Amino acid sequence: MKVLLINGSPHANGNTARALKEVADTLAAEGLETETFWIGLKPVRGCVACGQCRGKDLGRCAFDDDVANRIVEKLQTADAIVIGSPTYYGQPAGAFLAAWQRVCFSASTLIHGKPAASVAVCRRGGSTAAFQCLNMPFEMLNSVLIGSQYWNVVFGLSEGECAQDGEGMQTMRTLGRNMAWVVKNLNRPDALPRPADEPWQPTNFIR
Repeated sequence: MKVLLINGSPHANGNTARALKEVADTLAAEGLETETFWIGLKPVRGCVACGQCRGKDLGRCAFDDDVANRIVEKLQTADAIVIGSPTYYGQPAGAFLAAWQRVCFSASTLIHGKPAASVAVCRRGGSTAAFQCLNMPFEMLNSVLIGSQYWNVVFGLSEGECAQDGEGMQTMRTLGRNMAWVVKNLNRPDALPRPADEPWQPTNFIR
C-alpha cells in the first residue's frame, strides 16, 4: 500500500514540503509506504487541448519535455494520492496546476477511484479557494476525498514556519490517519468493490 505525495511548490523544502512531511510521517507510522515527489523548477507547459493523449490513447501527455509525465509514471504504483501547493493569489501554484491538469486529463485512469487529498499552504488568506481548486479534479474522477478535523490547510511564510501552526500540523496528522484507515480498508481481502460507473451522459447547455 503506497501513497504518493506531490509537492507542487517551487521550494523543495518550504512549508508545503513540511506539511506533506507531517502527513507522510503519519502514514509511515500507520504502516504505509510513502513517496514524496517534488515538481522542481524547470518550465512547465500548459495544456493546449491538442487531444493527442485521448485520441491516440497514450495514457500520458503528448508533450514529454517537462514534469507532467514523470508524475504519471509515479501514479502507476500509487494506491492513494496527496497533492500540496502554496497559495498564490488565492490559487494553487501555476506550474503545478499546469502540470496537474495535463496529468488528470491524459492519465485519468491512474487517479480514478483512488483515495485522494489536497493540502493548501498560505501566509494568511486565499487558502480555502486554492484548496477547493485542488480538490475539483478529484471530485470529477470518482476519487475518495480524505478530509480531516478542519480544511487541509496550514499557515506559514518563512521556510518551515508552518511547523509552528499547531492546529495545522494536527490537521495534517489527522489527514494521514484518515488516509491510512481508508487505504487499509480498501485493500482488505473482503473489501467491497467500488460502485460501477454509469455510462457518461454529457449534457451541453447550448445545442
